[in-house]
Amino acid sequence: MKVLLVEDDAQISALVINALRQANFDVDHTDNGLTGLEKSTTGLYDLLVLDLMLPGLDGLSLLKRMKEMSQWIPTLILSAKGDLDDRLLGFELGACDYIPKPFYVEELVARVRAALAKTEGIIDQSLMVGDLRLDRVSRQVHWQGVKATLSQREFSVLELLMRSPGHIFSRKQILLHVWEIDFDPNTNVVDVCIQRIKRKLTRHQNTNAELPIDSVRSVGYRMNKGA
Repeated sequence: MKVLLVEDDAQISALVINALRQANFDVDHTDNGLTGLEKSTTGLYDLLVLDLMLPGLDGLSLLKRMKEMSQWIPTLILSAKGDLDDRLLGFELGACDYIPKPFYVEELVARVRAALAKTEGIIDQSLMVGDLRLDRVSRQVHWQGVKATLSQREFSVLELLMRSPGHIFSRKQILLHVWEIDFDPNTNVVDVCIQRIKRKLTRHQNTNAELPIDSVRSVGYRMNKGA
């Protein structure tokens, strides 16, 4: 599971990162709210651990921007601002938990696990964007009368794109999320995988039909919002 920590206190960040990694979570970190917003909307993370008092963009404003963009990720607020109004506003903006500072890292890890377990319990079996439907259990994709079974890699790539329609994912981002490669090894595996998905979607159909996956020249790929 990939966790994004947005926290500007170096000592607290080190404690949280160490505790989550020991609990077998993959942790990425930034100390700036604007960078946190950019990373939070990539679809690469399963959970956000968010401080409120941040440089660049404060935590509540970050949550508000995500809500305006119709981007949602399970969020656990970690903040010295423990006033009831701040806590209520955090929940109103989509946070699923709120831990006041100071805190025990053991409790933080337990709450991260609980938030992820709760989220997994409410995720629907199917993911839909327009006419495109992805079955998370069978790994089958349905589009305009076509039904095809995807490999694990194909499924992971398509799910990533479908979780954030309209967002352009670079090849490097897709490599990181699906192949867990955090650099560009000058390989075309992403392009090959996308082409396999497209062939499966257009099987027995007019190949000139508009496909739900767009190729953005020199950048990467995105899912059409209308699919």
